[in-house]
Amino acid sequence: MRPRPLFLVAGLGLALGIGGAFYFAHKRSPPPPAYNPASNPYASGIYANGIVESDQGSAANLNLFPEVGGTVAKVLVTEGERVSAGTALVALDPAVQAASASALQSQVAAASAVLDELKHQPRPETLEVVRAQWEAAQAVLKQARDTLEKQRRSFALDSRSVSRDVLDTAENAARVAAANAEVARRQYELTRAGAWQYDVRNQQRLRDSLQRQYEAADALLGKYTLRAPVDGVVLAINTTAGNYVSPQGAYDAYTQGNEPVVVMSTPQDTLAVRVYVDEILVHRLPSKALRAQMQLRGVERRIPLTFVRIQPYVTPKIELSSQRQERVDLRVLPVLFRFRRPADLPLYPGQLVDVYIDAGAR
Repeated sequence: MRPRPLFLVAGLGLALGIGGAFYFAHKRSPPPPAYNPASNPYASGIYANGIVESDQGSAANLNLFPEVGGTVAKVLVTEGERVSAGTALVALDPAVQAASASALQSQVAAASAVLDELKHQPRPETLEVVRAQWEAAQAVLKQARDTLEKQRRSFALDSRSVSRDVLDTAENAARVAAANAEVARRQYELTRAGAWQYDVRNQQRLRDSLQRQYEAADALLGKYTLRAPVDGVVLAINTTAGNYVSPQGAYDAYTQGNEPVVVMSTPQDTLAVRVYVDEILVHRLPSKALRAQMQLRGVERRIPLTFVRIQPYVTPKIELSSQRQERVDLRVLPVLFRFRRPADLPLYPGQLVDVYIDAGAR
C-alpha cells in the first residue's frame, strides 16, 4: 500500500482547519446603521408612539359604509384620488329597488289621474246623457198623464166607454212615470254636482300616501351609490365589482372580519398625529400647551408639532397592536397634535412615528 494519498488528505484537512480558525477568530466590525436611532431632543422629554391620521375634529379617518346591502356594480374612484363632497365612490346594483320605485311611481300617476277625474266631474258628455234621460222621462210622464186624462174624460161622459180596470192601469202608469221622472231629475242634479268632497279627499290622501312611498323608495335608491360626505382623499377601497357589501362593510377573507367599504381622509395639506402616552408618564405631561417633535422612522428629520387637545380618556393600547387581549394591560392616554405636511417628504395616514414631548415646559 502506498500511504501518500492518505497523507495528502490529512494535510489538506489540517490546512483547512487552521485557515478556518484564523478566519472565524478575526473580529469584523459591525456595519453602520441604516439610520441614526431616534434621540430625545429635550432635556426632560417623554417618548411615545404615534400614528399619522387625517386632520379632523374627531376620530381618525372617515370610514364609509353603505346604508343598504347589495352587489358592487362599479368602483368609480381610485385610491389616492382627491374627491369633492358628493362625488360617487361606489355604485351598487340597484335593479330590484329601481323596479320597486318605478312601480310606485306608476301607482302615483294612476292615483293622480283618478284624482283629476274626480275634480273635473261632471264630464260634459255624461251630463248631456243624464239630461237626455231626464227629458225622456218627462216625455213619458206627459204621455202617461195625457192618456190618463183622456180616459178620465171618456169615463165621465160614458162610464161604459172605459172599464174601471183600464182606468186604474192608466193611473198607475202615470204614477210610475212621475216617479221615473223624479229619479231622472235627481240623477241629473247628482251628476251636475260633481264628485263628492269625501271621495275627492279620500283619493287625495291615497295619492299623497303613494307619493310619500315613492319618495322613500327613490331616496333608498339613491343609497345604492356611496358618495363622499366631504372634500378629501380616498385612502383605501376594500371592495371590487362583483363583491357583496352590507351596512356592516365588506368581508375580508384574510382578517375574517368586516372592513369599511371606503376609507377617506380630509384634504391632506395638514395631517394629525395621535400620540399614545403610557399611563405611568401621564403625570409628567405639562399642564399648559404641549411642545413636541416627531421623527419618522428611517429618516433623520424632525418635524415640529402643534398641540391640538388631549383626549381625556385612558384606554387599553389596542390601536398600535390590533389586539384586544394582551398579556400586559398597557393603558395609554391619547394626545393629538397637528403638523403641515412637508412637500418633499412622503407621509401617509396610518404611518407609525416616534414623538417626543417636552416635559420640562411647566
